[in-house]
Amino acid sequence: MQKRWLFKEPPSTSEVLNLQESLQVTETIATLLAQRGIQSYDEAHRFFKPTLDMLHDPFLMQDMGIAVERLNQAIEQNQKILVYGDYDVDGTTSVATFYGFLIAFYENVEFYIPDRYAEGYGVSKKGIEYAAENGMALIITLDCGIKACDRVKEANTFGIDVIICDHHTPGDELPEALAVLDPKRPDCSYPYKDLSGCGVGFKLLHAFSLDNEISLGKLYDYMDLLAVSIAADIVPITGENRVLAYFGLKKINHSPRPGLQALMDFNKSKKDLTTSGIVFGIGPRINAAGRMDHAGAAVRLLLASNKEEAKKFADQVDTKNDARRNFDSAITEEAFHMIASSDKMLSAKSTVLFKEDWHKGVIGIVASRCVDKYYRPTVILTESNDQVTGSARSVQGFDVYEAITQCSDLLDQYGGHMYAAGVTMDIDKVEEFKVRFESVVAAKITDEQLIPSVEIDTVIFLDEIDAKFHKIVTQMGPFGPQNMIPLFLSENVHAFNAQLLKGEHLKFMVKQDGTDVAFEAIGFGLGQYYDMVNSGMKFHLAYNIEENEFRGHKSLQLFVKDIKFE
Repeated sequence: MQKRWLFKEPPSTSEVLNLQESLQVTETIATLLAQRGIQSYDEAHRFFKPTLDMLHDPFLMQDMGIAVERLNQAIEQNQKILVYGDYDVDGTTSVATFYGFLIAFYENVEFYIPDRYAEGYGVSKKGIEYAAENGMALIITLDCGIKACDRVKEANTFGIDVIICDHHTPGDELPEALAVLDPKRPDCSYPYKDLSGCGVGFKLLHAFSLDNEISLGKLYDYMDLLAVSIAADIVPITGENRVLAYFGLKKINHSPRPGLQALMDFNKSKKDLTTSGIVFGIGPRINAAGRMDHAGAAVRLLLASNKEEAKKFADQVDTKNDARRNFDSAITEEAFHMIASSDKMLSAKSTVLFKEDWHKGVIGIVASRCVDKYYRPTVILTESNDQVTGSARSVQGFDVYEAITQCSDLLDQYGGHMYAAGVTMDIDKVEEFKVRFESVVAAKITDEQLIPSVEIDTVIFLDEIDAKFHKIVTQMGPFGPQNMIPLFLSENVHAFNAQLLKGEHLKFMVKQDGTDVAFEAIGFGLGQYYDMVNSGMKFHLAYNIEENEFRGHKSLQLFVKDIKFE
């Protein structure tokens, strides 16, 4: 699919010159920093060398004081606490962090993860009943609960207090919980709005530690799990998230907990783990536990205290991940066929597919695959517990959560973010939902939003690339939304020694007139350009720079995102 090339707004000449002079860097590096909002030496220093002093005061979050007071009371009175979290990566890391921290000095605490299939997303009726039957006095929800108005009322009738730690967008009504911690609350003045669910739970523990004069070092020991949640939940890597991810990745790469080390052992690469490595290597395995069975296995893995215990749980999770891959592949192929065989679907602005026997655990992945191939807002639905449940994914710039909100009268439940959401409805509403969702999307989406894009940071010459340049660019990480790894454009280049790998991937050496350097370049899924690249024609190349290691030899390689011929 042909992509649009977008260019980031170039900073002013004066901004770039100021940074060049104060930092003694090249124009390209100064441009990259200015594009990230950095305007001075001090700001650049904080960007490249974050400190834990940059974390915000947790008591700035609405209801934080109430939450800490209630947690203190529960511990002082030896009341039973239930740590309740969602079954995805953000939820399981949240539970492992909160429970793992608390259990170290207070034993009257349990954790609960709802069953994806029997209970569904969020705070469940069964979960509340479990809390009541087992004498819980306090429930702390993590990565869920912001829309659980009915469930919280039910907990209140049992005399159970609820503290909600969530990061999803609230509805019109907040649950009647004792405390609702969510920086996206309209009345919350917390300075940073984009924490992960684990991040919100972390801030409660941060406040609790300060209030009880507990060494913050004990809490910071869980930053590796927090970094996993930030990367896997695709939240912005800006502000406080970037600080947390920065230190979390340091811990992962130097002293990971046994569970994460066991997952990392499946990855044969000797490179340090990055946010990308978490998204594609660690996250799917943790997610697979809840997709294919029960996510409690993932929590036990993350809480494992030794290598042997961790390996046992990691092997179980990896087996689930293999099963997930098989379901994912089969259902994706079926979904592609359904779209390709319908002229109406091919010409639509959205995709909504329903099949009653699709595996609920992989429909979110299938929705993402459909977006990758057909590039439009997509909802994949299946039957579960006598209802229809679904996962939605979106395209750049289009708010799928808002589109689903306009269909809310057809839904029993829904929630999520701009780019990912979940829905539950009665089976007799599916056809009407398909029509409504298509109508809403068609009315709002632009033609440009239906074409995938690559966003280019700046144009450079190939001879600007060397080890020093790459090192500085790498230090701009951790990378992720709103701080993506820089994408460069080099114009009028030509290739030699082009190869077609496995019939679909392109590998070649690239040079540029007027320069002496040549780099190896690889473009996955770009095999369609082989003949043109091999013809000697000049072209423009959009790419990231990566370090490649082969047989102990390290070299810089261009990771190609797209190619355009004049």
